Amino acid sequence: MEKEANIEIIVSPKSSRSRIVIEENGIIKVYLNSPPIDGKANQECIKLFSKILKIAKTSIRIDKGEKRKRKRLVIFGITREEVLHKLRTENSN
Repeated sequence: MEKEANIEIIVSPKSSRSRIVIEENGIIKVYLNSPPIDGKANQECIKLFSKILKIAKTSIRIDKGEKRKRKRLVIFGITREEVLHKLRTENSN
């Protein structure tokens, strides 16, 4: 069985810089430079997760909330625990 992670996120487009933050309450906030026009913010979101997790962009899909701030990502080939660990490691640098 292939590993996959379902991750709930809240996106904040048009931010000063792109980053992913896990808040104390466990909510994952994704700050993006791009505006939410023509899917630009969604593309940047996938690109950012791809870069941090070091996996292909094709392994990440927006499963729910494509036109909303609250989204669910499905990330293939990695577990939820691995995703959270890599995000926390990235934030501690």
